[in-house]
Amino acid sequence: MIALVDYGAGNLTSVLKAFTAIGCALRVVRRADDLGEPAAIVVPGVGHFGATSSLDGRWRDALAAHVDAGRPLLGICLGMQWLFDASEEAPDCAGLGLLRGTCHRLSPPAGPRPDGARLKVPHVGWNQLRILRPSAALAGIADGSHVYFTHSYAAPVTEACVALTTHGEAFAAVVVRETVWGTQFHPEKSGEAGLRILRNFVSLVAPASAPAVL
Repeated sequence: MIALVDYGAGNLTSVLKAFTAIGCALRVVRRADDLGEPAAIVVPGVGHFGATSSLDGRWRDALAAHVDAGRPLLGICLGMQWLFDASEEAPDCAGLGLLRGTCHRLSPPAGPRPDGARLKVPHVGWNQLRILRPSAALAGIADGSHVYFTHSYAAPVTEACVALTTHGEAFAAVVVRETVWGTQFHPEKSGEAGLRILRNFVSLVAPASAPAVL
């Protein structure tokens, strides 16, 4: 069973539909005490980093134990940012700290691009992935693939970053640390490339020869 964490800031319907499209059922979990020991966990999220404050100590302990046991964890958009130490968006709200670094507000150049357009924040729409190194998360994903973003803050490019995107500046688009994965973009809104990422995540749980439904 894969658990989808509902802390009041996630695009749950789209995420559920995307996993259903790849033949994988999720169980929505709203309380840490109800989490149990799922095969994998997905933490979605949209909006302000402060929303993650509802993921309290019990959630943190449960997720830390899950990762320590070697089970997969996927953070999407705000859920990915929460995997880091902190965000400048909510300085008093600590991240989960599984990945080092602080998320920061995107700062595109003030002037126009060569085509006359100006980069805006939030960064909303399709943009390209630049793959930095091979990763199970990116299996079947071509360098330059387009995926869908909607965010104002972003994670730094650190050793965990396996693919970046540029919107005025480079930022981490896909991060991997062992079984901890994160995507700044929304795979559930990113067409076939996004579904491929989700299939790759599910493959951490189910062997290739096993049914995808968990």
